[in-house]
Amino acid sequence: MFSSEDSLVEQYAPLVRRQALQLVSRLPSSVELDDLIQAGMMGLLDAIRRYQIMAEAQFETYAVTRIRGAMVDELRSQDWLPRSVRTKARTIELALSALRQRFMREPSEQEVADELQLGLEQYRLLLEEASGVQVVHYEDLARRSEGGGDVLEFLSSAESTVHTDNPFNQIVSNELRLALIEAINALPEREKLLLALQFEQDLNQKEIAAVMEVTEGRVSQLRSQAIARIRASLASAQWHGRPEEVAEHLL
Repeated sequence: MFSSEDSLVEQYAPLVRRQALQLVSRLPSSVELDDLIQAGMMGLLDAIRRYQIMAEAQFETYAVTRIRGAMVDELRSQDWLPRSVRTKARTIELALSALRQRFMREPSEQEVADELQLGLEQYRLLLEEASGVQVVHYEDLARRSEGGGDVLEFLSSAESTVHTDNPFNQIVSNELRLALIEAINALPEREKLLLALQFEQDLNQKEIAAVMEVTEGRVSQLRSQAIARIRASLASAQWHGRPEEVAEHLL
C-alpha cells in the first residue's frame, strides 16, 4: 500500500533534483534550476495521485516520465529571450555573413553598421539590445531536425540521454568543436580576448571591463558581436547535428 503523499514526495524529491540537473545541463544558462525543480515536484505529486498500487520500481519509471513531462511543459511556457531580441540578433548575423562573403574577411563594426544603414552608435545600441543570445539555442535545433519537429520532445523522454560512447556522436561532437574553434580563431583580437577572459579565466563582466579598459556596456556589445560572428560562421559552414547530439553543447 502506498504511504502518504508527503512521505512519497520526500522519498522521491532527490529523483526530481537529479532529473532537473540532467535537463538544465543541456539548456541555456538563462534557465533556472529551481524553476525546473518546482515544476518537477508538481509532476511528482501528479504521478503519486494518478498511479495505482504497483511495485515501487515501476512507480519510479512512471514518475520519471511525469516529472520530465512537467519540466518540459515549464520550458515551453517560458520565454527565455523575447522574439524581438532574436530578430535583432538575426539581422546582425545576416549582415555579417553577407559582408564576410563580400570581403573574404571579418568586417569591422563600421562596415556592419553601414551594411545595416545605421550609424555606429545606433549599431552598438542594436548589439546591446541583442545581448543574451547564445552560440547555440535549443530553438536552433528545430531547424536541424528532420521535419522541423518539436525540439523539446527529445527532453521529455524518460530514456532521453546522450550516449557519448557512441562513435557517431563523438564524431559529430568533434565536428562542432572544430567548427567552433575555427569560428573563434577568426574573431578580431579584442573579441577573442573577451571570450578568453570570460570562459577561460572565468572573469565577470565588471572584471573584463577593467582588464580591457572599457565600460561594462561595451563588454556587452563586444560579446554580442562575437557571438553573432560565431553563429554566422557556423551557419555559413552549414554545420548540422541532431538535437540530442547538439544539446550538450548549448552555451
